Amino acid sequence: MTPLEKVLAETARYEHALLDFSAREHNGSVELVIELKNRGLGLHTYYAPVHARDIEHSQFPWTFQRYLYDCMHDYLVEMFIHTPQSRDPRP
Repeated sequence: MTPLEKVLAETARYEHALLDFSAREHNGSVELVIELKNRGLGLHTYYAPVHARDIEHSQFPWTFQRYLYDCMHDYLVEMFIHTPQSRDPRP
């Protein structure tokens, strides 16, 4: 099984109400891909590298789950339109 196939097999184990998970090869490495099911909102797709050493590790399913959850958190935080730390005042 290739590294990409291994990551795709892990992403297939997860189903989320708002997000789709997949993986792709990019510049010789594997990236986790997270995107909204509702593509019509025009929000960006989240890409995160998955290191070869992690894919090869015997505990990959567990470390992948933690990494997936961390990436989901980062992706959702990036969707904020305004926060108290925003420099531009609200209209």
